[in-house]
Amino acid sequence: MTILEDMKINVKLKLSACWVTVVLLYLYADLFGFYTLGHLENVLAGELAGTEITQGLLLVFMILMTIPSLMVFLSLVLKANVNRWTNIIVGIIQIVFVLGMILGDTDLLYLFSSSVEAVLLLLIIWYAWKWPTQES
Repeated sequence: MTILEDMKINVKLKLSACWVTVVLLYLYADLFGFYTLGHLENVLAGELAGTEITQGLLLVFMILMTIPSLMVFLSLVLKANVNRWTNIIVGIIQIVFVLGMILGDTDLLYLFSSSVEAVLLLLIIWYAWKWPTQES
């Protein structure tokens, strides 16, 4: 019988991989959202979900996307203690953002992607909370 090798994956790699997946889900949900009837026309007319698209709104969206994107890198390079708390805090903030964005939404695309994003963000918080320790 062949036993497959199962290597232990460093928590930093797990966190970074989760952040990459969250960012991709954000992007794909927004991309596929353009296929919703009337959505693209509204965006081209300068409106998004009943709100005028302004430079300020686009800046807010860019900031919201920059944070998890930076977490991909920061999860790999920050020292363990700072890394742990940064992932926990940013993970909680992102969950609030994700859940806030789908309140009252009935679009299955966004409900599904937001559910998976929330699970991944909870996983990020879990991995960071359970960060392996060593005796000094």
